[in-house]
Amino acid sequence: GSEAVIRVEVISKCWCNFSDLLNLEKKLSEYKSDTNKAVRLKLVRFPEDLEDESTTFNPLYSHQVFGDEESVFGYRDLEIQLYYSTCSLATFFNVRYTSKVTEKYGNVEVDEIENKLLEYLPAGYCTSLDEFVVQLEKDASFRPFGELIHSYKVQDVKEGLELHYEIYKTDISCPGFREYHQRLQTFLIWFIETASFIDTDDDKWHYFLVFEKYLESGSPRYATVGYMTVYNFYAYPDKVRPRIGQMLVLPPFQGEGHGAQLMETVQKFYTAMPSVLDVTAEEPSEDFVKLRDFVLSKLCQGLPGFEPQKLAKGFSAEMVEQAKHTWKINKHHARRVYEILRLRSTNMSDPKQSREYRLEVKRRLAIPFKKNKKEATRLSRVMPEDWLTQQAEVSVSQEHEYLEETYQSNVEQYRRILERLAQL
Repeated sequence: GSEAVIRVEVISKCWCNFSDLLNLEKKLSEYKSDTNKAVRLKLVRFPEDLEDESTTFNPLYSHQVFGDEESVFGYRDLEIQLYYSTCSLATFFNVRYTSKVTEKYGNVEVDEIENKLLEYLPAGYCTSLDEFVVQLEKDASFRPFGELIHSYKVQDVKEGLELHYEIYKTDISCPGFREYHQRLQTFLIWFIETASFIDTDDDKWHYFLVFEKYLESGSPRYATVGYMTVYNFYAYPDKVRPRIGQMLVLPPFQGEGHGAQLMETVQKFYTAMPSVLDVTAEEPSEDFVKLRDFVLSKLCQGLPGFEPQKLAKGFSAEMVEQAKHTWKINKHHARRVYEILRLRSTNMSDPKQSREYRLEVKRRLAIPFKKNKKEATRLSRVMPEDWLTQQAEVSVSQEHEYLEETYQSNVEQYRRILERLAQL
């Protein structure tokens, strides 16, 4: 009887401890914040925008600042406010919350948010809203940096307005641009997963900036829309090979065609330079590849070498030469343009045309497997025959599966590009 009483008391104490732990965990979870939601970004044109929630947007990524879990501990109802004036990108930073953890729970400490952000906050940021409003007023004198190289218009169907945009090319020597770029590049960490800041002391960097030009009280103002950085690599013996390093259109302006305008403008800018061999990109994202495919297809579709009757005969040296000579497009990108434009001129309901197109694309996709087969041939001199047979069977199966999946994926992407081209 006494042993049973002791067991009940032990179980009761354990249950109480477990219950206390659950309550503590629940309490502490209220002070853990998802930083992709807590960080609140805003582009501010007018003081009234400060209270307008529709102008607020959140980052896609925050792991570079707050760690892989993209969270911070210690604050309830956390808001990390990062507001930028649309013109000069003068910055306001503030942290708001309803309550903060004051005790230490084991090894869990309250995260110091400003310390984590310090490396990424632009120098000279404001912590007072009154000071920030003064900066907004100073933006009346802001003018874009560098040389105007392209302007275009976009019809705002919803508002019934015609919006005006301009693209400028500049470099780090332009007065005031270094400080402006320090503020601009902070957006990269929130919207590009593997972003890093560039070495602005290297004068081989070119910068291309997109601004919306609008009127306020009868005077022109300029809102930052997006930008691209391009590094000029040396190409033997007397050429340069511009490589796109970073490209970002700020979220409030995405989906309006600014990325395509920027990329086409940059491509045309370098095309006009005899010293340029071709234009490439560094570790392009999937979205970037789609955008580039669209722009390059748009540029090449009018070239004689890409006429429908020539596309039907297969990828040719004429296409490579015309793409390179006319638009500084290399062979790899010219091949993708060929596949996109050939799909447009192919009747995929016709079994013969459809099969010819599929085989043409798969021949390109199979190139890596051909290289692997050459390596397997070398291995055959030293490996057992049964092992080689087994590997060959696996390799063929994997090759067929990969080719079909990749082909279908490519065609799906190509169709979306063609749909966009049809809207021009």
